[in-house]
Amino acid sequence: MIHFLSRDGFMLSGHLYGDPARARAGLLIAPAMGVEQRYYADFARWMAEQGWLVLSFDYRGMGASRPDAMRHSLKGLEADIHTWACQDAAAALDELSRRLGPAREIHWLGHSLGGQILGLLPNRGRVARAVTVGCGSGYWRENAAALRRYVWWLWFVVVPLALPLFGYFPGRRLRKVGDLPRGVMAQWRRWCLMPDYLMGEGGEALRAQYASVNAPMLSLSFTDDEFMSRRNTESLHAFYAGAQPEIRRIAPADVGERRIGHFGFFRARFESSLWPQVSGWLGTA
Repeated sequence: MIHFLSRDGFMLSGHLYGDPARARAGLLIAPAMGVEQRYYADFARWMAEQGWLVLSFDYRGMGASRPDAMRHSLKGLEADIHTWACQDAAAALDELSRRLGPAREIHWLGHSLGGQILGLLPNRGRVARAVTVGCGSGYWRENAAALRRYVWWLWFVVVPLALPLFGYFPGRRLRKVGDLPRGVMAQWRRWCLMPDYLMGEGGEALRAQYASVNAPMLSLSFTDDEFMSRRNTESLHAFYAGAQPEIRRIAPADVGERRIGHFGFFRARFESSLWPQVSGWLGTA
């Protein structure tokens, strides 16, 4: 475990895999909403074995970046998704760059939310190549059918009641997503209710910012993703117009499996079938 400061001075925790002296390049893993860095450990170790220096981290309030004083409640933690991106993820990118040095490239792997936020980072130009996994717009009317059946209850009933009552989103108690800072959940809700997702809040300036990202991008999406539909995936990646994303739509049967879903990619059983798609694509840089 390593510790480093976010750009505004909040203490963050991460885990470094691989040897900085021998690594061919760096890879930063940006987590999904409510997912702790430890979930990516098997994949991170495997990528380190392939020659990358890999850094995983937790956004503030999550996992190992959750202060001891807030173990039972995130009430009072001021943060939204912009904070996670512009302060926390940007600092993780700085930290990996510092350890690797300026001569070697750094790549980005974003799972779900982690792929959505790359365009927000002030230092996004340091990223040479980007991979998104299970990443798409969160607009609720375009969600996968299985999610649409109940997500309206989350956005129109649960969240509006829970945030003022608890001062944060008590996801562990509700068995939904996980504990999240109030500002993160409030902003995510706003985005998910707008057809243009985060662009509905950011406007033309943010569209131009995302379109300016020119790092080559690979999107791995799955036909049985219970959250993201094909439309979600295509909508989000259209924002990265300058990156000209390559979208690979993968069915479980394509890799001899019955199930992948939104979270399955990072499970160790996909070491020989799905993981090489990342190392192979990045290795062509």
